[in-house]
Amino acid sequence: MSNENQKDVLFDTFKLGNLSLRNRVLMSPLTRSRSSQPGDIPNAMNVQYYEQRASAGLIISEATQVSPQGKGYAFTPGIHSQEQIAGWKRVTDAVHKAGGLIHMQLWHVGRISHPDLQPDGQKPVAPSAIAPKGAKTFVSATSGMVDILEPRALETDEIPSIVEQFRVGAENAKAAGFDGVEIHAANGYLLDQFLKSDSNQRTDQYGGSVENRIRLTLMVTEAVVEVWGKENVGIRVSPTGSFNAVHDQNPIETFGTLAKHLNDIGIAYIEVVEDSFQGNHANGRPQTVIDAIQAAFKGVYIANGAYTADEARTRIGKGQCDLVTFGRPFIANPDLPERFRTHAELNRWDDSTFYGGDAEGYIDYPTLSV
Repeated sequence: MSNENQKDVLFDTFKLGNLSLRNRVLMSPLTRSRSSQPGDIPNAMNVQYYEQRASAGLIISEATQVSPQGKGYAFTPGIHSQEQIAGWKRVTDAVHKAGGLIHMQLWHVGRISHPDLQPDGQKPVAPSAIAPKGAKTFVSATSGMVDILEPRALETDEIPSIVEQFRVGAENAKAAGFDGVEIHAANGYLLDQFLKSDSNQRTDQYGGSVENRIRLTLMVTEAVVEVWGKENVGIRVSPTGSFNAVHDQNPIETFGTLAKHLNDIGIAYIEVVEDSFQGNHANGRPQTVIDAIQAAFKGVYIANGAYTADEARTRIGKGQCDLVTFGRPFIANPDLPERFRTHAELNRWDDSTFYGGDAEGYIDYPTLSV
C-alpha cells in the first residue's frame, strides 16, 4: 500500500499561489445554511464543521454574502459586519490549528433573492429585469421554497458600488484570518448573470459584447487583487451551467475571453464547474470549453463537478486539471482525503440535511477512526 500511496497523484503536494497544499483533494464551496440569527453569523457548530474537514488540501468556504444586498437565502453567512468577521475568525483559527488552509468564497446573489431578504424590502438587483424562470429560494424557516420575482436592473452608476461590496468583503475576509479568497462568478449568481448572454440584455458598457459582459467580473477581480495580491485570489465559473436559469450562447468565446483577461491580471487559479449543478455529465465534460479556458489561462486549473477519486487521478495524471474540488463527498466524509488514500468506503450523504437544520447531517458524519 505504501508504494501505491507514493504514486497517488492526489497526494502530491502542490504550490497554489503562495500556499503549499498537502494534497490535491480540495473541499468545494458548499452552502449549508446554518449561520446564527439574527445577523447571519458563523457559530460554534460551523467552527466544528470546518475543523473536521481541515485535512483537505484547501477548504473553499461556503458562499458568503459580501453585503446585505448580496443575500439570497435564509441562514447563509455574511462577511459585512464585525460580528460576522469575529465568527469567521473562530473558524479560520480552528482550521489553522488543525493544520488546514481555507479560502473564503465571496458572493453576491444578484436576482436570486427575494424582497423579504433584502434591505428595506427592496427588489433584488440584476444586470437586466429578467426573472429567472423556475428558480426558487427560501426566506425563512417556515416559508418553504418560494418563487423568485422579477429583479430590478442595476443603473450604470450603481456598478461601482457592486465592486466596492466585493472589495470590502475581501478586506473583511483578510481580517477574519483567511488564507485567500475565491470570487463566486458561477451558478447563476450576480457575476454569472452579467457574464451569460441570456440573462444580460444591457445596452451600456456592461452588456452586449463579450468584452462588455465580462467587464464587471474583471473590475471585481482587480479590486479583490488590490486587497489580497494576485497570488491569493481565485475565481469560480460555470461556463455551461444552467442552474438558476442562466445560459450563454457561446461559452467558448465568453469564457475563453474571460480566461485570457484573468490570465493578464495573474490570479492564482480558476475553478471550473464542468457539469450541471446537479452533477449530471451524461454527455461528458464540456471539453472544448475546458480547452479554451486552459489555452488562455496559464495559472492553476481546478476542476469541479461530481468527480470520483479515480476520475480525479486520471484527469490530473493526463494534465487535464491541476486540482479537484469535491462537494457532496466532503459533506458526508470529514476525512475524505484519508478515505481516498486508503481506498476506504465512503459514507453516503443525506440530501434532506444539506440546507438548514442542526448538527444532524452536518457535524455527525463518522470518520474512519470512530
